[in-house]
Amino acid sequence: LLGTSMNVNMDSVTEIFLKLLFLLSVHHRHMALAGNKYNCDAQLVSALPQLSFSSSSELSSSHSPGFARLNRREGAGGWSPLVSNKYQWLQIDLGERTEITAVATQGGYGSSDWVTSYLLMFSDSGRNWKQYRQEESIWAFSGNTNADSVVYYKLQHSIKARFLRFVPLDWNPNGRIGMRIEVYGCTYRSEVVGFDGKSCLIYTLNQKLTNALKDVISLKFKTMQSDGILLHREGKNGDHITLELTKGKLFLLINLGDTKTHPSDAQINITLGSLLDDQHWHSVLIEHFNNQVNFTVDKHTHHFHAKGEFSSLDLDYELSFGGIPVPGKSGTLSRRNFHGCFENIYYNEVNIIDLARRH
Repeated sequence: LLGTSMNVNMDSVTEIFLKLLFLLSVHHRHMALAGNKYNCDAQLVSALPQLSFSSSSELSSSHSPGFARLNRREGAGGWSPLVSNKYQWLQIDLGERTEITAVATQGGYGSSDWVTSYLLMFSDSGRNWKQYRQEESIWAFSGNTNADSVVYYKLQHSIKARFLRFVPLDWNPNGRIGMRIEVYGCTYRSEVVGFDGKSCLIYTLNQKLTNALKDVISLKFKTMQSDGILLHREGKNGDHITLELTKGKLFLLINLGDTKTHPSDAQINITLGSLLDDQHWHSVLIEHFNNQVNFTVDKHTHHFHAKGEFSSLDLDYELSFGGIPVPGKSGTLSRRNFHGCFENIYYNEVNIIDLARRH
């Protein structure tokens, strides 16, 4: 992705701009409501071409990975590797980044070959792999007990990836590894922007003081760099938020009150995550309502109360993603800009990437 520098600057709120914000917010809300109704359970494997299948090895040409489609009987009736051990795998290329919601397996048709447990791995590139985790640990899926019954598994949380890899752990002791598979899901829609370590995306909002409302910032990021500013927000009354990646961990420095009134105890520093520079997508959610703040990284949430007065929220501020454009602002932990990709940046239901693309 090319490094992108886009500046969305709104120094005065006009009626046209308010209408644009309203339309963007309503559009996103309608899309979110529609998203709750759509079905993301289409069969993804059955229509794939032969070249989309690969494996660690194959017992013969009639046991090749292209025969590993659920309920099919072509060839020898499924995929089997040359040697049955825990170093084998069956891989599919879905052609594009896809949301995967469920998987299903069978053994080899009419045989004594089936897998009783397996791991699931996924990747965007086909080189850098991540294991599916559930309940805070790597998840071993229960497989089959015979050749032809289908074992369906609804994922507790969906996977977003292009490549999927099944890794057999155990199989029928009186046979060998044999698999037929299906994957269920839908095309994953996203908007991605790249940062080259020298750029940032700026969103400026100018509005009168108003009663405190729920404030929500959400995004996903992917990087191989261990350090960089993800976002920074600063208002005229001294409130500020800085989210920074430092040595692969996320640090949230936050002050939602007035530093002039509460100079000694206004700041809070929270740390979440580790090894977040692994070139995989990681999700971030920051939401606050009055003094309550929720900071979530990859489903791990830290709840806390901000210090200082917060009866009103200063909305006259600049929100920057990927760096801090003017060095030396309060709340900075470093001056290192982010180098990597952001996906689906939302601020209070406004699609920031889409708004920047529309200038």
